[in-house]
Amino acid sequence: MRAHEQEIAGAGAGLAAVGLGDRAYASRFREETGIGFPLLVDEERLAYRAAGLKSGSLLHLLRRDNARARKRAGAAGHRQRRLGKDPFQLGASFVFAPGDRDLYVRLSETFGDNAPVGELVAAVAGSGDSGDRGWDEARRSEVHLVD
Repeated sequence: MRAHEQEIAGAGAGLAAVGLGDRAYASRFREETGIGFPLLVDEERLAYRAAGLKSGSLLHLLRRDNARARKRAGAAGHRQRRLGKDPFQLGASFVFAPGDRDLYVRLSETFGDNAPVGELVAAVAGSGDSGDRGWDEARRSEVHLVD
């Protein structure tokens, strides 16, 4: 996402990331990756559970779509960092708008199943589609910003 931060900002939005590690892990991650956008930590997985995010398994490592994602990531210069608190936790991509509006929701089905940046930018521009499911007040949780 770091490579597309300006594109997303140009569409009128900002980025934030939520991770499972503690503050020390998140600080090391920020240093290693050079991200400048907000990095939040959810040590107890409250936001992950509230959003209904899935977990992968060792079998996911054998999936063809996961192999393709690893190949794309490697070709783009990305590498596996330290394993975090739960290396099998899958992610998601969300675009939220003021007024508790969900413009885009995509829950990852396997490792490397990331939302296409074009879909995220389109959602920010107002032409996006709401993906898998919404996000309401009952599923929100406290997360902590890492400086």
